[in-house]
Amino acid sequence: MIYRRECVLESACINLWEITDMGHGHDHHHHHDNVHEGSDVSPALDLTIPDSELSPSDVSRRGFLRGAGLLGAGAAASVLATPAPAVAHGQDSSGKGLVWLSGDHHIHTQYSSDAQYRVIDQARHGRAFGLDWVVITDHGSATHAKIGVDKVNPDIRATRDELRDLLTFQGLEWNIPGAEHATVFVTPSRNEVEVLKKFEQNYDGSLLPATNTNEQNEAAAIAGIKFLASQVKARKVDGALFFANHPARRGIDSPHEIRNWRDADPTVAVGFEGAPGHQAAGIPAPNGRGGARGYYDNNPSAASFPGYPLESYRTWGGFDWMTATVGGLWDSLLAEGKAWWITVNSDSHVNYLDQSDRGPGSNFEVNGKYNDPVYTGKTLSTAGDFWPGFYGRTTVGATSWGYKQVMDGLRAGRVWVDHGRLIKGVDARVRVAGDRRSATGTGLGGALHVKRGTTTEITLDIDLQDVPNWAQFVPVLKRVDLIVGTVTGPVTDKDAYTAPDTKVVKSFEVSKTSGRVSITYSFGRLDKPFYVRVRGTDGNRTQPGLMGAGVDPYGPKLDVIGDADPWGDLWFYTNPIWVLPR
Repeated sequence: MIYRRECVLESACINLWEITDMGHGHDHHHHHDNVHEGSDVSPALDLTIPDSELSPSDVSRRGFLRGAGLLGAGAAASVLATPAPAVAHGQDSSGKGLVWLSGDHHIHTQYSSDAQYRVIDQARHGRAFGLDWVVITDHGSATHAKIGVDKVNPDIRATRDELRDLLTFQGLEWNIPGAEHATVFVTPSRNEVEVLKKFEQNYDGSLLPATNTNEQNEAAAIAGIKFLASQVKARKVDGALFFANHPARRGIDSPHEIRNWRDADPTVAVGFEGAPGHQAAGIPAPNGRGGARGYYDNNPSAASFPGYPLESYRTWGGFDWMTATVGGLWDSLLAEGKAWWITVNSDSHVNYLDQSDRGPGSNFEVNGKYNDPVYTGKTLSTAGDFWPGFYGRTTVGATSWGYKQVMDGLRAGRVWVDHGRLIKGVDARVRVAGDRRSATGTGLGGALHVKRGTTTEITLDIDLQDVPNWAQFVPVLKRVDLIVGTVTGPVTDKDAYTAPDTKVVKSFEVSKTSGRVSITYSFGRLDKPFYVRVRGTDGNRTQPGLMGAGVDPYGPKLDVIGDADPWGDLWFYTNPIWVLPR
């Protein structure tokens, strides 16, 4: 095996395993151009190498990328300056042989001022509802920084010992300076408390001076992300990740801040919630709260980014506007070539139909926690949350079972998400047309490199749901959409949030109700770099997308406050795959 890291996208490096023909049946379309000695990038992208020293194929590739606006002073600098981590040893780009592990990275406990459950309560429920990994993310605050990080750690360690078939990470919900919240978590180690405590004490927005300017807050957020990266480099922890939570809820995560977080260190800042938690909040009264899915019931404020439309303050089919809008903010990042991934989770604080309350005599400010919950006999029909794993899940392709392996899968974008267990599984691969061997193709989060003019196609194998979800009905997938966008390179305006060349290129109606659905779609001959992502729905609630029916004819529907039953409107999304010239 020959390991090679290729920087092929603006501000990102894609890492590939080239498999030589050693009896593994991998003698297909992989290329084996020489790698410049001492460089981590493809020779075509390393502008320190003159054209005269390149192979003919690299000269052709460099010319193509220049013509597409993907190579130049700005693009090359960011490509060379922010490499992404390597894929795990032995993992080829097809994703064959991965273990798919479902989890939830946004969960609160009695160590949060607005929650109530023990760590073991959340973990046991998550495991019972089918999760393989969870992240405990109590709110960053003065009290949490002083008490909570230390106090929750023994509970997490005890949970790891009791539930050995569940990976339980420690993290926190960061008050991003000048912006919304984010999940921050690290791999388990003897230093996990030290790293998280230092991070929170120095970079949590609630602990910074109230007199800070916007510029000072934004700089502090970038410094916080870089601090996490420094702790990995110093081997305090094996990994640290950041996901922006409910990014459009209040309109204060501006496009340039999201870009700056990612560019601060793309090995740490890797994505945002494609759909928020708090999905039970949309269940209509009298059976539920009768509110907004995700608590997305806000309006613009003085702190909001003024460019966002009013529609951005609501969910669409339960998903955040930044993800749900085809040709919107997420696509604008992908069209730059930025590796930026989506997740879903529960944001569990107080759970729908539970019958408990915080323990009597609790003093959170003094103790940094509430006393253990007690039974009340009163059903919490107006609570806004589901237990971890009950409704939403983030499914990660890991090379094997383990904490670092889950983190590596998240960082690499080997992720699909769904609500209500709409599907059992999805295998998406882009291939050279006609090559259907089982070990070929490039999977989620990857980049397929082919010669200009090569015909490529996507193959989808979707395992339909055949057992009831936790609401006790079997979901039915009705439609699958392929969304394709041109990679146009770096934006001149970091507050851009549209991708005009992205649209639904094909929709497939699904008539089967069990078994596997297999779909193939040809992209034709490659003439410009692009990415593809996949979306599916039960088809119950659709409308043309915000960019118009020509872009997205059957997109998710705007969720109405007070009438947004989450179980009657189910979707799945995948992260993208890129197709790039070489």
